[in-house]
Amino acid sequence: MVRQVLCRALVSSNWLLGAIQTRPGLKVLDASWDKDARRQFAERHIPKASFFDMDQCKDQHSPYDVTLPSETQFANYVGSLGINNQSHVIVYDTDKLGMLYAPRVWWMFRVFGHKNVSVLDGGFQNWLKCGLPVTSENTQNKPETFHAKLDPSLLKKFEDIQENISSKRFQLVDTRSEGRFIGPEPKPGEGIEPGHIPGSVNLPFSSFLTKEGYEKSPVELQHLFQEKGIDLNKPMAGTCHRGITACHLALASYLLGKENTAIYDGSWSEWFYRANPEHKVYEVI
Repeated sequence: MVRQVLCRALVSSNWLLGAIQTRPGLKVLDASWDKDARRQFAERHIPKASFFDMDQCKDQHSPYDVTLPSETQFANYVGSLGINNQSHVIVYDTDKLGMLYAPRVWWMFRVFGHKNVSVLDGGFQNWLKCGLPVTSENTQNKPETFHAKLDPSLLKKFEDIQENISSKRFQLVDTRSEGRFIGPEPKPGEGIEPGHIPGSVNLPFSSFLTKEGYEKSPVELQHLFQEKGIDLNKPMAGTCHRGITACHLALASYLLGKENTAIYDGSWSEWFYRANPEHKVYEVI
């Protein structure tokens, strides 16, 4: 049974199927991010979808994997996909978990001022399980003008996290697995050891998802935050390995009415290389 829309940040497969047929201004994006993503998109995707390439839409000069592009770069890229400031954007990905990369692109639109963006609940995996149509047809996009304006309240930088260690102005939540947060899970990337930022709380992004790959109910999400002692009424920021799964935290808290959860874009990939040794916590389980 296909679940219904939980709120405006999530749409169901049934809703999207109808919207594709009736809403000409709708823009669907496949945000999958792995070496075979573009090939798989060419073979089959949701009708009228376009491929959102995170390797193109990023700061090309950053030493880290997927840091945010500039306002101009983002505006030019999404405009080339036929997206303007009136477009309702739906993001999905093909990961077996149901949703992995889509919340990152959802957050990217929001951090650049575009609020009319949603994630397909359950992703492409559940679209297929529901027997809904796919195509290999290439979507033709007429370039549009998109105006991007960065919302700094949704973004944290290295210096913000560094200052927060002593000031504790906001709660810092790490969405990596417990093994990467504490140890001794294998290295998440070449030369990068497990560990975490002092004062951060571990809430793995996978805990927000059901075993079928859908977002858990608001009641279940609320319980997860309460178990970890996270107060949704106080400022909060998410971190992870590369700034991708932390966006699940932003999405989950948004579903509970908190629209201002920020993301540390560089996350552990940056922190590991830039922080002082005493600011990298590692424990052996």
